[in-house]
Amino acid sequence: MTNKAKRSRHARLPPRIGHRLRRAALIERLGPGLITGAADDDPSGIATYSQAGAQFGMNMLWTMVFTYPLMSAIQMISARIGRVTGHGLAANIGRVFPAWVVTILVALLFIANTINIGADLAAMGAAAKLVLGWGQHTFTLGFAVVSLILQLFIPYHRYVRYLKWLTLVLFAYVGIIFAVHIDWGDVALRTFVPKLSFTGDMITMVVAIIGTTISPYLFFWQASEEVEDEEADAASKPLLKKPSQARYELDRIRWDTYIGMGFSNLIAFFIILTTAVTLHTSGKTEIQTAADAANALRPVAGEFAFMLFSVGIVGTGLLAIPVLAGSAAYAVGESRGWKIGLENKPWQAVGFYTVIGVATMLGIAVDYSPIDPIKALFWTAVINGVISVPIMAAMMVVASRRHEMGPFVATLGQRLLGWAATAIVAGAAVAMFIFSWEASR
Repeated sequence: MTNKAKRSRHARLPPRIGHRLRRAALIERLGPGLITGAADDDPSGIATYSQAGAQFGMNMLWTMVFTYPLMSAIQMISARIGRVTGHGLAANIGRVFPAWVVTILVALLFIANTINIGADLAAMGAAAKLVLGWGQHTFTLGFAVVSLILQLFIPYHRYVRYLKWLTLVLFAYVGIIFAVHIDWGDVALRTFVPKLSFTGDMITMVVAIIGTTISPYLFFWQASEEVEDEEADAASKPLLKKPSQARYELDRIRWDTYIGMGFSNLIAFFIILTTAVTLHTSGKTEIQTAADAANALRPVAGEFAFMLFSVGIVGTGLLAIPVLAGSAAYAVGESRGWKIGLENKPWQAVGFYTVIGVATMLGIAVDYSPIDPIKALFWTAVINGVISVPIMAAMMVVASRRHEMGPFVATLGQRLLGWAATAIVAGAAVAMFIFSWEASR
């Protein structure tokens, strides 16, 4: 049954029953926002959150509350642009910036995503080796190949179902709390009244968390998946062409994004909390990778916590790699005017799938190369810091202009929060460069 038929049927039902059915339908249609939020907690993000908890204890929990409305607003705006216009971010940004600027931004996004894919694959292989005791590079290659095959040969409308179910693996990080003792009164206190020292290390960590939480590849992915969802439904059209669908679709986008970003930050909250009450409490404050965090948990929190953490690394990597590779392919394809979309067969969108394959293969090469994955992730953060600000600014301009959005421009609240997020990310990028320069002196 199409979305139009569902909406028509719900309208004829008694108010109470119709309301319940509409809520059920909304839950069924959770997708781009939920998957985007879950992909934000990739192995690289897990490493950052683990380091925050290990180094600063519960005094970093407040960042998850602080970033939630900001990331929700910016992701909602990216989804809104895709659903209203029927085009992804690269095509829409091309209306604001000259073509050469878009090309540079997309190239930097591709580089950052490729390095991130390599770091995530390395973390997944390391986690598998921790559990099984062998085969780090073998598992790294296997995870990459499986991810690539799924993207190449399974249509989007089927593939997205697997991604939805895969988000459940993140509950492993909620399950860990049952293996450790937690003073919930202290958790509430430190979340809303943290002890902040404003040292260089703490500010750098805040910058890292903001950069990990609000990342460019998430903008491109959610906007493009809204387009994929619209094109997969014969009854749906871009809202500029079919404004009668606006109320339902924009309401769905709002709740999908709120839930997806809430899910993302909730899991990140528990990762920080788990490492705070275990590693930080026991004096283990030096964590560089997600695998380091899992291994450090073993003697402190026990085998159960270690296994859950390790399984979570592999699961989140399998979820994040398609998002990283796919967002790069959407951006490159749109900027070049290629046919794009995961619903197409590989031979129907050769350029699009070539980008996915190249990004994944280069990610494997990063794992097999002598490149230090920690330094690689640092430079990924630098690149993301550089490109996030102009991309977010362009998004805000597009979302605020009736010429592009018609009557569906972003709401006042979204615009205020979106520009606030842009300013904060810009400040974080400047701070990152300052601390990097001072550290190199």
